[in-house]
Amino acid sequence: MTTKLILRLMAICLFVVSCKHEEKHKYHTVVDKIVAETIESENTTLTSEIYNEGIKTVTVNEDGYDFLIPERKSQIASYNCTECHTEPIENLKQHQLDEKAAHWNIKLVHASAETMNCATCHTSSDMDNLHSLTNSTIDFNYSYKVCSQCHQQEFKDWKGGAHGKQLGGWAPPRLSKTCVNCHNPHQPAFEKRWPVRFNTQKVKERK
Repeated sequence: MTTKLILRLMAICLFVVSCKHEEKHKYHTVVDKIVAETIESENTTLTSEIYNEGIKTVTVNEDGYDFLIPERKSQIASYNCTECHTEPIENLKQHQLDEKAAHWNIKLVHASAETMNCATCHTSSDMDNLHSLTNSTIDFNYSYKVCSQCHQQEFKDWKGGAHGKQLGGWAPPRLSKTCVNCHNPHQPAFEKRWPVRFNTQKVKERK
């Protein structure tokens, strides 16, 4: 092998190593790399809209968080409430003496009776809306505002996406389930359930 050929091979090796070195040190710090690649990913056209088609939604704007939640009122079988509540509650009770009372299947198991009753969230003067502890009107579509008064940590986690379930995909626009999509507002605790299938792997590991 001639000296000239050896020098050429050495030059090629140095060039390859140099390229790899530049690629490895493309970013000054890990933070620079994360920022650069985040900006790059934000400029893509990925979207979850195709997965959200057919779902009625409303927009949430809370403390800088903007995302979608499923529309609620169309899912309530007996909404508008005023279609039935055309008279004072006392009069309605008289009509139902010989019949099964309205809302007979609703049992409030949420907090102690001293802390919560029907009037905590509902008001007889405005049946088609909920209300806050300070008597502000809350639309049924935004019922999470009622929950957030007591469940502040869960609300904070939900806004940031750490609590609850996201529908569609992870690409924008974000569409997340709200409190009442997973929890019965009158009995929010989940019942104990058996696993979907018997975990045979755990049995093998115990042997």
